[in-house]
Amino acid sequence: MVSMGERFTRSVRSTTGLTRGRDRDQGQTAIEFVGVTPLIILLLIGLWQCALIGYTFSLASNSADVAARTGATSESVRWRAECREAAKEDLPDAWAKDVTTDCDPDDGLIRARVELEVPVLVPGVLNFPYTVEGKASAVRES
Repeated sequence: MVSMGERFTRSVRSTTGLTRGRDRDQGQTAIEFVGVTPLIILLLIGLWQCALIGYTFSLASNSADVAARTGATSESVRWRAECREAAKEDLPDAWAKDVTTDCDPDDGLIRARVELEVPVLVPGVLNFPYTVEGKASAVRES
């Protein structure tokens, strides 16, 4: 035998459509996930590009530092060429192909300047129209 409370609950559910409403929402989570997926992918692409920009700054400053030290400690007449070669020596291939280096003496200092192009998403494929500059100085030892 069905109690009065159960009978009332059943009649409310059938008249308000509560059970039918739940059945219609079964795929809602999947649809929302598919709608948000492009935004998640764009966010990941943006984060990856920011990481590449930061890595390019790190490479440029390290390359300039190595070039300045090499130019400052070189005892050869070709110290400028050695300075430029040292700037490109430790760079990954994707960054090494578009390097601009300058090594100049200035009041007992060797100043090195390195410019690198920032890659877009995949290093070595396409460059961003943004150049990162690294500068360093070292005291001439010879």
